[in-house]
Amino acid sequence: KFAGLSEDSKQQIREMVALMRGRRYAESTVRTYGGILIDFLLLINDKSLVALSNDDIERFNQEFILKRNYSISFQRQFIGAIKMFCKAHPNCGIDVPQLVRPRKEFKLPLVLSKEEILDLLRNTRNIKHRTALAMIYAAGLRISELLCLELCHIDIDRRQVRIIHSKGRKDRYVVLAQSFILLLGNYLATYSPQKYFVEGASGGQYSAESIRAVLRRSCERAGIRKHVTPHTLRHSYATHLLESGVDLRYIQELLGHAKPETTMIYTHVSRKDLLDIKSPLDTVVEEFANRDKPNQNILLSRNDFR
Repeated sequence: KFAGLSEDSKQQIREMVALMRGRRYAESTVRTYGGILIDFLLLINDKSLVALSNDDIERFNQEFILKRNYSISFQRQFIGAIKMFCKAHPNCGIDVPQLVRPRKEFKLPLVLSKEEILDLLRNTRNIKHRTALAMIYAAGLRISELLCLELCHIDIDRRQVRIIHSKGRKDRYVVLAQSFILLLGNYLATYSPQKYFVEGASGGQYSAESIRAVLRRSCERAGIRKHVTPHTLRHSYATHLLESGVDLRYIQELLGHAKPETTMIYTHVSRKDLLDIKSPLDTVVEEFANRDKPNQNILLSRNDFR
């Protein structure tokens, strides 16, 4: 990954990485920031630290991020990486207080209906794959939590799953669905995993790419045309809990969210209250049908049946 960088630039990135690891940043964040900084230093062609300026930040934004149509999330990560780089190198010429992250996008999560969840699982033919997808939905897991889940963390008697070292280095317990236990028993008897809940063919952790490929094939067989990812199952879990009347505070705990504001997004997706609101189209149709033509759907004409 250091190809094309000078030795000084390589050392600068190593020092930033050392600072982040010393502060116990997640390894995924370390890799992300490091990768972004490599692209940045390559673009500015090994400028000295003192010669760096906020104009270089804007240049990278224009010539790299916007030109390649990268997301706002990537742009925010870039600003975070630069701020960390400046902490590791106080003599850097960048004016940190002038750095501004763009506002986050407000995107509502995609959610599957309960019927789509069942169709998805029914069309997942391999029992290991079906068990893995069912666990994500039944416990609201992140894909990283599924892959790191060990058999010793599953307590069938207490119907609990212990999630350790999750996002933010927090542990939590989630409920093991009663309807999942029979599927789990059949899967364990068939595959006999040794350490991890779901393992690769030669043992060890299963890959995230394999889970995504399984999910994609199952969606195709189930006729689900939405863009479904493993996180969609987690979103669906939270939304269905909310629609079932579970308090947001409990949902926050089950999902492992640090802030209640993160969990609040599911109130924008839940259909529980929205379904109580009648569309004006329904009102107009009902009034017309009751007054003039009670046995005819006014939205259909004779030509629709030809």
